[in-house]
Amino acid sequence: MKTAPSPAEDTAVVQSVDRAAHILELLSDAGPMGVSDVARRLGVHRSTAFRLLATLEGRHLVEQESHRGLYRLGLGLLRLAGAVSSQVDLVRDAQACCDALAERLDETTNASVLDGDAAINITQSFGRQLVAVMRDVGQRTPLHATSTGKVLLAHAPEDVQKIVDGPHERFTPATITDPDALRAELAAIREQGWAAANEEWQVGTNAVAVPVRGQGGNVVAALSATAPSFRMPQASFPDVAATLAEGAADLGRRLGQWAPAE
Repeated sequence: MKTAPSPAEDTAVVQSVDRAAHILELLSDAGPMGVSDVARRLGVHRSTAFRLLATLEGRHLVEQESHRGLYRLGLGLLRLAGAVSSQVDLVRDAQACCDALAERLDETTNASVLDGDAAINITQSFGRQLVAVMRDVGQRTPLHATSTGKVLLAHAPEDVQKIVDGPHERFTPATITDPDALRAELAAIREQGWAAANEEWQVGTNAVAVPVRGQGGNVVAALSATAPSFRMPQASFPDVAATLAEGAADLGRRLGQWAPAE
């Protein structure tokens, strides 16, 4: 049986991670450096610096300039930077999309992404209404009780789908807490292409959401419109969803999703 690491081993691992990150910062700021220079800047023995550099090199995070024996940042960092860049692009493009939808619908619009067992708002725009619904950027919302949450859950990987089994918190009398009822709801969402929350998270508030598909057709986010229920009754949900779907298609194209041929 594998035993848990001791506190001393934990400290050593954390220290090594910190030193490896420091090396990447050094190479970013100062350019190519030799083992001795890295050791001196870190305040460690040369052998320690060499082991750290060798580990980073194995991950393609640094590489050697063979003719000079110096180390520089590796191409593996481009892959990591690309992943971050795609997230930054999503926020930027989603904000522009939400701004346009808020103007068209004259209601609060949001873009959300899956964050573990919740949806997290990454953008928000407002209409011109005096009474509006606010969802703070960075706010985590329940998957089973919100329109964006249900869209993301309906298209989530299998390991996330286990959330459907519950238990689920009841926020209002309309909140779906029965796992079988929730599964049926998610199946309907996948078939019709949109989700609604009819006073399921907050009494007096309704919302509609649609999926945003990125490269490969995978669902990367959800776009929603939220309003007081008297301004967004259930009868209006299909029309709101249709408008949101136009915005989601535009956002998807910006993210690299090609529209199907006619």
